[in-house]
Amino acid sequence: MYLIQITEDFVGRRTDKLLAEQLPQFPRAALQKLFEKDLILLNNKITKPGIKVRLGDRLKADLSPLDIKIDDIELPIIYEDEDTLVINKPSGVISHARGRYFDEPSVASFIRQNTHQSGERAGIAHRLDRATSGVMICAKNQSSLSWLQKQFSLRKVKKTYIAIILGEMPSEDGIIDMPIGRNPKKPQTFHVTELGKTAVTRYKVIQKTDLYSMLELQPETGRTHQLRVHLQALKHPIVGDSLYGGKESLRLLLHAKDLEIILPNNKQVTFTAPITSEFIELLNV
Repeated sequence: MYLIQITEDFVGRRTDKLLAEQLPQFPRAALQKLFEKDLILLNNKITKPGIKVRLGDRLKADLSPLDIKIDDIELPIIYEDEDTLVINKPSGVISHARGRYFDEPSVASFIRQNTHQSGERAGIAHRLDRATSGVMICAKNQSSLSWLQKQFSLRKVKKTYIAIILGEMPSEDGIIDMPIGRNPKKPQTFHVTELGKTAVTRYKVIQKTDLYSMLELQPETGRTHQLRVHLQALKHPIVGDSLYGGKESLRLLLHAKDLEIILPNNKQVTFTAPITSEFIELLNV
């Protein structure tokens, strides 16, 4: 059941138009059929198209009759065994869909098509931001998923990222220890705040030019957008990071290069995804 809680932004909108805007992946004709089948409810009562909603209303849509077809996606495979699948996620690909009724291909849909698992987050043991590329390990079954998730929750996984920033860091290596929390002024972002959760990042400068620095980053905690927020706080945002004030680029220059983990077969391994040409080209300009 899809639910829209009516806030001030939605007051006075028509039920049919509001659903069409909130569910753009469905043709309007398909949503119209849901009205005809009495599958759209307003405050738990059957409603019709054209009814205007009021503050505090609850608009529900039973989307189960709608068949969501997600196109197959091909992703570069670094390693595969009976329990795990390791990929080199391209920038622009999401880790998993935003909800059951979104048809955008993702890492999770790639896992579903290759392992016949089900669920919106099939096989997803951890995630990378859409704009971040690099190593991502996924599970091919439920037992290996539990194993991998435990490795991450116990912080037994070592992750190494490469980023290009504008300017120079204050030292050749160091530790960034700044708590991070959600930014109330811009809820889709995070910021450094004393009220946030502990966030620690190790960094090392590996190459510099007059304008840019290439960093090796190792997060010791796993806060959302941690690397991006920490570097923004130091006034050296990652190139291409439009969300956090980075210099304009074709993509976010943040790449998950190495991932060291103990597999379900108890072998400790390190998987590597080489950086892409965009990183090298920028430093050679």
